[in-house]
Amino acid sequence: MKHFFTSRVRVVLVIAVLLAVLLAVVSSLTGLTLPQTVVQGVLTPFRAGVSKLVDKSQQLYDYIFSYESLKAENEVLKEQLAAIEDEARDAYATKQENERLRAAMELVNTNEDYKLVDAYIISTSSADWSNTFTINRGSNIGIEVGMCAITAYGELAGLVSEVGVNYAVVKSVLDSSLEISATIAASGHSGMVQGGYASGLDGLLRMNYLPSGATIRNHDQVVTTGSTVYPRNLVLGHVVDAGFDDTGVAKYALLQPAADVRSLEQVFIVTEYNNG
Repeated sequence: MKHFFTSRVRVVLVIAVLLAVLLAVVSSLTGLTLPQTVVQGVLTPFRAGVSKLVDKSQQLYDYIFSYESLKAENEVLKEQLAAIEDEARDAYATKQENERLRAAMELVNTNEDYKLVDAYIISTSSADWSNTFTINRGSNIGIEVGMCAITAYGELAGLVSEVGVNYAVVKSVLDSSLEISATIAASGHSGMVQGGYASGLDGLLRMNYLPSGATIRNHDQVVTTGSTVYPRNLVLGHVVDAGFDDTGVAKYALLQPAADVRSLEQVFIVTEYNNG
């Protein structure tokens, strides 16, 4: 046991001597004192760890700053896009209004016997076989029941059925209770047009009582014949189909309405006209 203890002491002394020599060499090479060398050796791992932590913190800060910057830039771009979309909508609305005004001027110029009152549609109603819309004009400016409503392009939109002081209700051409005397422009054949609700043809018109020998072609234009209610040659629609009615004696034609009453914003009420 004494011999073993002596061997361990020798080993420790040898290691100590070697460390002392190593530290002396390092000290001479680096210019540091022995205590400085020892402290440097002890602190170096900690310094490396702190350096890595600082680097990671800097990276995290840069990421957060970059994210916030991109987020702010994204919000600015969204606002700019929204502003551009608003400008585009305004420009489109202005263009549509200008087109309507030009068409209205042309309508007046080509129909000098018309007296027109412009009106905007403020609500619509559709139930069963009925289809109506309400305008912002009424009896205070001369609107009366039985006056017809047309578009700026001379298309028949409907007939005034109810009037208030500052509003009026118009039965649209899709309303099945309206019957309008009409003519196929190309052939001159006449019949009666009404809304297709009565026959389950939602969105279409039906022209009845056409002669069995009538030649009817797709895209033929159908116009008003002219009466005490409707001026002559208002466009009602265009033929999309035809056939014989249930009797097999007379023909009928299905029409696509010229006036898209479901998307109309403005109409003109014909207060006076002359069919000549």
